[in-house]
Amino acid sequence: MASLPRALALSIGQLGDPAILRVLFKSALITLAVFIALGWGMSLGFEYALEWAGLEDGSRIGPLLAALATIIGAWLLFRIVAIFVIQFFADEVVRAVEARHYPDDAANARALPLRQEIAQSLRAGGRALLFNLLALPFAAALLVTGAGTALLFWLVNAVLLGRELQDMVWLRYRIDEAATEPMGRLSRFALGGVVAGLLAIPFVNLLAPILGAASATHLVHRGRKDRDLA
Repeated sequence: MASLPRALALSIGQLGDPAILRVLFKSALITLAVFIALGWGMSLGFEYALEWAGLEDGSRIGPLLAALATIIGAWLLFRIVAIFVIQFFADEVVRAVEARHYPDDAANARALPLRQEIAQSLRAGGRALLFNLLALPFAAALLVTGAGTALLFWLVNAVLLGRELQDMVWLRYRIDEAATEPMGRLSRFALGGVVAGLLAIPFVNLLAPILGAASATHLVHRGRKDRDLA
């Protein structure tokens, strides 16, 4: 875990890399499009529901309710959407970091087939959705505690993100299914916890998946080197 601050510092220092900026632009654009579509769908849904219930009075309450629901939904779903979207572009982030810091190792990496990348994204998004839904009843019960709900969601997503961020880098090198993971559980959880925390901060949350993927690249390569030296 001691190398996490250095991994984050190196990742922040590379945010100006054109390859990283391209990924940031694409991932932010797709994420924004997802939530625009979500808001539009909710607006139509509320309008139809009000009309069906005979409550349509021209007050435009439907769009207002849809906007409120979209804001709440965005807060709950942003982590899931971010995990799903960054999986598509993770390879670009990893390659950019490796080109600058680990060029020799990058030569031994294997390119993942598009089908595997899509499957990995769907699995990651599915796991995130499932575990967040499972946590929802407990989070609702913890509302009375004030901070309990946010803490529970942070804990769940820290575990999920740590695993997904490690695997998006490690899968490019793992040949043996039984190979020892390059990041320890504590390092993995710490990385996931930092990224999960950043995802809760408006605007910073757009950078969080990029920083997570870049930091995971440093930690995986450092872990592989340490393991080889042991």
